[in-house]
Amino acid sequence: MRPTEILSAEHRVIEQVLDCLEKIAEGAQRCGVLDVDASGKVLSVLKTFADECHHGKEERRLFPKLHERGLPTSVGPVAVMLEEHDVGRAHIRGMESAMRALSGGDRDSLRTFVDHAFHYVELLRAHIAKEDNILFPMAEAVLTDADRRELLESFAQVEATELGIGTHEKMLRIADELAERFGVTRAVGRSAAAFAGCCHHAPAPGSQCAQ
Repeated sequence: MRPTEILSAEHRVIEQVLDCLEKIAEGAQRCGVLDVDASGKVLSVLKTFADECHHGKEERRLFPKLHERGLPTSVGPVAVMLEEHDVGRAHIRGMESAMRALSGGDRDSLRTFVDHAFHYVELLRAHIAKEDNILFPMAEAVLTDADRRELLESFAQVEATELGIGTHEKMLRIADELAERFGVTRAVGRSAAAFAGCCHHAPAPGSQCAQ
């Protein structure tokens, strides 16, 4: 298993959660009510799994190694990925802020949440496609076998020490509960060997409007 294959497997999980977020935003737009419980769970997974874990592996492990192998981080694909990570974080903060305002009675914040949600989903889907189809093939062209072994070990360290044992599995369970709730097809091609903590998924039925 290569480090980029682990990251691609994580992409499938992130896409699953993006599909749920999109349905939440569509439901809020259609019904005028935000599913606060589901929104909170989605943001928890995106912050913990997508950002702290996945983006953390890229920013603190993969990208520095690519820089060692001659890929610049101030320009080119890596620079674009880093910028988009920051833009995504801004959208997450925007959704969190909108939820706080909604809880305080500011109904206009529903539109703010929906706007940030749709922009985040669009951004991350395009971001994932760039990494899978452009950056990761470039990475495989420059990484050595020793680099790959080192990255695999450091990825495992992220799971065990930085994220915390059991956190990854918890996020996956929440992602699957959301997929079932909203009728989103679960990520396929995941296994415990694919990346620390992942397991196979299957499609499940769900709901339409915010519950």
